[in-house]
Amino acid sequence: MRPTAVSRAPSGHGSAEVGSTRLALAGQEWAEAELARPDLTRAELARAELARVELARVDLARAELARVDLAEVEFAVIDLETTGWSPQAAAITEIAAVRVRGGRRLGEFASLINPGVPVPRGIEDLTGISDWMLAAAPKLAAVLPGLLAFADGCVLVAHNAPFDVGFLIAACAECGLAWPGFTVLDTVMLARRVMDPDEVPDCKLGTLAGFFRARTAPSHRALADARATADVLGWLIRRLAHRGVRTLSQLSAWPEVVA
Repeated sequence: MRPTAVSRAPSGHGSAEVGSTRLALAGQEWAEAELARPDLTRAELARAELARVELARVDLARAELARVDLAEVEFAVIDLETTGWSPQAAAITEIAAVRVRGGRRLGEFASLINPGVPVPRGIEDLTGISDWMLAAAPKLAAVLPGLLAFADGCVLVAHNAPFDVGFLIAACAECGLAWPGFTVLDTVMLARRVMDPDEVPDCKLGTLAGFFRARTAPSHRALADARATADVLGWLIRRLAHRGVRTLSQLSAWPEVVA
């Protein structure tokens, strides 16, 4: 089974990969330290200079994106299905992303992934994904570059983001790919900030999707859950606008929401 990607629209804000301030500063310090070493060859000095320039470009892109109105930011809303709960002990079985801006879906990416290990019975019961379904699916290394390209230039969004992002960072390390260092927005933590306690009993994806009447009901399948999360995100951004919060820069006052 090949990954499916449809209708990817070009970014309205360039294709710069957005990194965290901490990683950017650490990389800048490394590049400057390399340039200061007297024992480097000309080629090594050139690579260090290129790294310094690229890190400066990433930092500038991040600063520019932070000022863009949230209604104009492009988000890549992701969801994963896995064989377990920890990237150290489990593998990805399905991956999906929905690219959105202003509540409008611009494109989708989805693929099953052959994890190389059996799917536990409890996970199969939860997701409906079986070993038989995954037998002909591509390996992670064949799918991951496509996902990263699809999400390029976006703010990454997930419901309970540490879970999905943790698996993706581990997947990049496994496949020998550099993690782009996306700015990440967690819709669980955002919902806890903007939902009133008497509106919903909890901030689970199914609860929020039902409350906002999302176009797609979550079902523990990656694409359905990514679509539902994208709809929930749109409604949460509307609530932020009513509170006068209109940019990532303002939203970063809540570090548990934006990382």
